[in-house]
Amino acid sequence: MKKFIAVVLLIAVFATLGLTACGSKNDNTATTTAPQGTSGETKATVKTAKDGVLTMVTNAEFPPYEYYDGDKIVGIDAEVAQLIAEKLGLTLEIVDGDFNAVVPGVQSGKYDMGMAGMTVTDERKQKVNFSDSYAKGIQAVIVKEGSDIKSKDDLEGKKIGTQQGTTGYIYASDTPENGGYGEENVIGYANGSVAIEALKSGKVDCVIIDNEPAKAYIAANSGLKILDTEFTNEDYAICFSKKNPELQKKVNDALNELKASGEFQKVVDKYIKAD
Repeated sequence: MKKFIAVVLLIAVFATLGLTACGSKNDNTATTTAPQGTSGETKATVKTAKDGVLTMVTNAEFPPYEYYDGDKIVGIDAEVAQLIAEKLGLTLEIVDGDFNAVVPGVQSGKYDMGMAGMTVTDERKQKVNFSDSYAKGIQAVIVKEGSDIKSKDDLEGKKIGTQQGTTGYIYASDTPENGGYGEENVIGYANGSVAIEALKSGKVDCVIIDNEPAKAYIAANSGLKILDTEFTNEDYAICFSKKNPELQKKVNDALNELKASGEFQKVVDKYIKAD
């Protein structure tokens, strides 16, 4: 995972019951307040779903970008979103839901932006707009120790576990002509943890997931390893409704200011240690 940049500000995230997603689970909502003193003019002119609030939707099953520490949502995306909210003079609200609900929720205007370790793809760009990239994502392959899978070239005919809606699922389930392994050979799970349990129990032969979460799963589960070979390499960005380009520009400007000042990298360095 290529590292970028940011100042460490701990988010005071207070988990409360939130909205119910159009699916199987309840959204959890956490709110943090930006300090006074940022631009009142910016706050008055930024259009958001809730007045004075920047609502970010995520899927908090993706360490180190977003995950729970007790009842708090923490991680790179959570802290960077807080810094952006402060620059805009807004209160940050984080909603945790299914990954598949992030793009539709932002597209509809229910949420202001989505930060979920989300990869920019042509399909998603048809539905939402994206900020500049703020991180590089590497799709890694996790197998059991002693597996006969040594590289991605050995995945043909294997059962592959992924997280539903992710680029790992999209790429792996594509046709062999397009570099995939066929939808019939790929199982999409609700989150990475469930996919890892499926690997441990023998329901799948490997799991394809982003490299940084893969490291966390390996650390927490003995008997598993990450292959040296990459499955694919991609860009992460923040998504916005196409109906609110003004917010996209202001958030993007704030993001680039954080990169330039070194604040972004400080946040990244807090969660991703140099090898």
